[in-house]
Amino acid sequence: MNKFRLSVFAVIASLALFSCGGSGERKTENTATTPVETKPTEPPVTSSSAPLSQDIMLEGNDQMRFNATEFRVKAGEPVHLTLKHVGTMKKDVMGHNVVVLKMGSDLHAFDTEAIKAKSTDYIPKSLNNEIIAHTKLLSGGESDSITFTLDKPGTYEFLCSFPGHATFMKGKIIAE
Repeated sequence: MNKFRLSVFAVIASLALFSCGGSGERKTENTATTPVETKPTEPPVTSSSAPLSQDIMLEGNDQMRFNATEFRVKAGEPVHLTLKHVGTMKKDVMGHNVVVLKMGSDLHAFDTEAIKAKSTDYIPKSLNNEIIAHTKLLSGGESDSITFTLDKPGTYEFLCSFPGHATFMKGKIIAE
């Protein structure tokens, strides 16, 4: 009886190993190595090597993501930022905006106050002195543009101030 149990166990283990991919060799007719192209599940994020540009195009989606999190601009020159909400949801459930904060502002503290500012589309009047510029709150399919100047070289943070979004929807503008 033990031999029978051992045989059954060996068969089950073999089936499990091969059904999960195992380490067995697989032969294919084409032995040339060709790169496999994959499509990203999220929009690519701009890296720290982002080129200098005074025109920023930013998209926000229904998955609470911006398509870029870092931009480089020239200090002292006007910056034109356009936000496009590429999702389909209305602003009362998935609204997006962009708020550019002054250098040294506390993003977390701003976000905490913004949650309480529903009547002003989550732009807290008590922290107006921390804001350089902001777009309006957008529904899916809408866009808005703002123009501002970052006078001093440094790093300026931006965020979406809709409740809960700043956890994922934030980034930096580096003025050089």
